[in-house]
Amino acid sequence: MDKHITIIGILYIVFGVLGLLAAGIILVVIAGSGLVSGDPEAMAITGIVAIAVSGFFAIISVPGIIGGIFLLKRKPWARIFVLVLGFLNLIDLPFGTALGIYTIWALMNDETIRLFGQGIAVVPSTN
Repeated sequence: MDKHITIIGILYIVFGVLGLLAAGIILVVIAGSGLVSGDPEAMAITGIVAIAVSGFFAIISVPGIIGGIFLLKRKPWARIFVLVLGFLNLIDLPFGTALGIYTIWALMNDETIRLFGQGIAVVPSTN
């Protein structure tokens, strides 16, 4: 499971960085289109829209980067944090759903729970 945890950490970092890259591109394209028009009103509107949209992408990308970094460092709280992100990713078709399913499968595994030191003693049932 150690390998899966590393893969998940890297994937969250990569998807987060791609989100920040998309935010930068959106900022340049939308704000740039207002600048190209030369109209001061269009520049103001596209500037506001560019900041809002790119800011949204940046805000939703940063938690994945943070979670991925600390998951690689095997911080116990990062497992729970990334699990929450995994559940939220389930609605992001198709790649987020795949990442969410993989995250939940790997981080809910008994071996992973023990690896992060949060395991609850499992007593085999007698029935």
